[in-house]
Amino acid sequence: EGLKGIDSVFFSNLILAYEPVWAIGTGKVATPSQAQEVHSFIRKEISGLFVGASSISESISILYGGSVKPDNIQDLLKEKDIDGGLVGGASQKISSFAGLF
Repeated sequence: EGLKGIDSVFFSNLILAYEPVWAIGTGKVATPSQAQEVHSFIRKEISGLFVGASSISESISILYGGSVKPDNIQDLLKEKDIDGGLVGGASQKISSFAGLF
């Protein structure tokens, strides 16, 4: 809904982040397959916004932001539609932040 007003020329530079509402500040994490399912849905919805959006939806980066940590980042990034992580709490300590790489 919020993307409908954005001119299509800007979509190639767009980066989206998704965080499940139930994960905000709770430490709860979606499984990689749960996160993939939502990311795939987001990409599909974008592809239907305008003519030609299908190819653009594949080029948009969609980040997962629900308690991304060193112990789950690799499994999340193996999913087709998860292009990166939006890191919150794990960025507050150098050891956990460095463990993401």
